[in-house]
Amino acid sequence: MFFYSRYPSTNTLKRIFSDVKFTRATTSQLIKWFSNFREFFYIQVEKFARQALSDGIIEPNQLQVSRDSEVYRVLNLHYNKNEDFVVPPEFDNAIHRSLQEFFVAIQRGKDRESSWKKSIYKVICKFDQPVPDAFKSPHFPP
Repeated sequence: MFFYSRYPSTNTLKRIFSDVKFTRATTSQLIKWFSNFREFFYIQVEKFARQALSDGIIEPNQLQVSRDSEVYRVLNLHYNKNEDFVVPPEFDNAIHRSLQEFFVAIQRGKDRESSWKKSIYKVICKFDQPVPDAFKSPHFPP
C-alpha cells in the first residue's frame, strides 16, 4: 500500500483495512506504522541525495532512478521483501522527485535550518495515488 500512498487518510485506512475494528488505538497504530514507513523512505532518499552530491553531481536532472538503481533496490527490498507486489511506476516517480527535492535542499544548505524537510514533505504527499481496490480483498495478496 505504501507504494501508492505515503500519507493515507484515516478514511483510506478504514477502506483498505475493512477487517480491522477501528478504535482510537488501532487508528493511532496504523498511522504510526505509516509514519515509520515514511521515515525509512526519507532517510534512504536523503542518504542517496547526499551521496550524489559527494560524487560530484551538480544538477538535479542528472539524478536517475531506475529499477536497477541502488535507492530503488533498497526501498523495494524494505517494502516488498518477498517481491509479492508489482511496484507501480508512480512509486518510481515519487522516489525520483524525492531524491531531487532532497538534493536541491541539501545543495542550497537548507539542511542547516530547522524543519527543512517540511517543504519536501508537502511536495511528495502530492504523489500519493489512490490505493487499488484489490487491496481490500480478503484474498490479497494473491
